[in-house]
Amino acid sequence: MKVKAIIEEDYTNYKLPCMMIATTKCDWKCCIEVGLPTTTCQNNPLVQAKTIDVSADEIFRRYISNPITKAVCFGGLEPILQFDEIVEVIKYFREHGCDDKFVIYTGYDAKEITDQIEVLRKLKNIIIKFGRYIPNQEPHYDEVLGVDLASNNQRGKVIS
Repeated sequence: MKVKAIIEEDYTNYKLPCMMIATTKCDWKCCIEVGLPTTTCQNNPLVQAKTIDVSADEIFRRYISNPITKAVCFGGLEPILQFDEIVEVIKYFREHGCDDKFVIYTGYDAKEITDQIEVLRKLKNIIIKFGRYIPNQEPHYDEVLGVDLASNNQRGKVIS
């Protein structure tokens, strides 16, 4: 899988300690739709980070060797643009006996990615954070994720 970064222990994106995997692509829909330059995105600096290739096996070994982490989170840019790679990693974990939660942070709404959701429903313990960032909104606490989200249209949802 191509990634921009792997944070071994993250405490900001999910209620449980998680491994955070920053993906490599974005279509900048959040900025484009509200007429903002892409440089205003909080994740824009990731574009400049070096892209590295990490196998599903290496991600699994790094995750499983850490007794603190209890979930894996994909985010950073737009994970759905690397959907096949994400599914490959999740399947690898499942095939190797790890049913821990996977959290996918997407700027898409559920109706925009129905095909991908159907694939993810067949896997176990998947949560998706849906919704674009909209500037100048009050953060709100999301019960599913256990964290504050930046825009009131964003929600975490258990998929499977």
